[in-house]
Amino acid sequence: MSVSPSTDKMDDMDDAVGRELERIERSFDEAISAASDLQDVARIRSRFLGRKGELASLIKGLGKMPPQRRREAGSLMNSLKTRLEEELEVASARIEEKKRAESLASQRLDVTLPGRRPELGRSHPVSQVMEEIEDIFHGLGFETAEGPEVEHDYYNFEALNIPKEHPARDMQDTFYIARDLLLRTHTSPVQIRIMEQRRPPLRVIAPGTVYRRDSDLTHTPMFHQVEGFMVDDGITFGDLKGVLTLFLHRLFDADVELRFRPSYFPFVEPGAEVDIRCVICRGSGCRTCKSTGWIEILGAGMIHPRVFTSVGYDPEEYAGFAFGLGIERIAMLKFGIDDIRLFFENDLRFLKQF
Repeated sequence: MSVSPSTDKMDDMDDAVGRELERIERSFDEAISAASDLQDVARIRSRFLGRKGELASLIKGLGKMPPQRRREAGSLMNSLKTRLEEELEVASARIEEKKRAESLASQRLDVTLPGRRPELGRSHPVSQVMEEIEDIFHGLGFETAEGPEVEHDYYNFEALNIPKEHPARDMQDTFYIARDLLLRTHTSPVQIRIMEQRRPPLRVIAPGTVYRRDSDLTHTPMFHQVEGFMVDDGITFGDLKGVLTLFLHRLFDADVELRFRPSYFPFVEPGAEVDIRCVICRGSGCRTCKSTGWIEILGAGMIHPRVFTSVGYDPEEYAGFAFGLGIERIAMLKFGIDDIRLFFENDLRFLKQF
């Protein structure tokens, strides 16, 4: 509907203003009907309703009119402004709807095509082995505990009978964050934290991520480990051998051969390394076992009396054993993998095999 001044009102107001309002209205209608995109709408808005637009210029002249004419002309200008704003909104909605329709038409799906089955995710091979190890030990009455990956020097070394300047610290090249703060090099600190808080009997495994400055075919700066320990009165090395033998038979094969070799670890005494007959070559000698027929699988031993003393246990009253194994090493043997870095490269071709 046109808001051009009526004949009666034109008698009371400046004819030039009325003609200018009619011109603006006609020009706007022509421009908005030809608008084809939102940029056109924006330009039309600026041309007619902007601060320096045609309607704004006309409104600035109201101050020169007599009060009666100013009131009537202002009312007509406001009516025209309202109509132009409404028309701009309608044009914007029309153009956006047209764009959506064109987009849907160009992207229409052929519903007769066969569907694509989404790929199912799989557990990472390291996670699979970790879960299997946890299940075996839970069946043996062990519980799972966790601890911080950013650890104090005291828990990672000193409480485990590895004081400062101890040569055993050279066995583990450590990532230090601050003077007495580091990324844990094993999950053994969980053993100290548990024994500080609780009294025996204890059967605990502590799986988790550990860090060492090492990287090659069989080592990575970040890897996973399971620490386990049992503490009670009357625990012997025979208990250690029985638990680990049963564990390794369930993990690999009931017929797998084991051997315990004397070894040194600061936090156990006596200490031992446990080997299994090579699961790749069955003992005949191969690259994996370095032609020896045996593969070291974990370290273990009877908990050192000084470790008990550091947590407030009486070494005369309690005894216990501890062990630790690397999850990636176990996974490499179970799946026949010869490069540990494959576990961390996230290559789907590799991961889909498990």
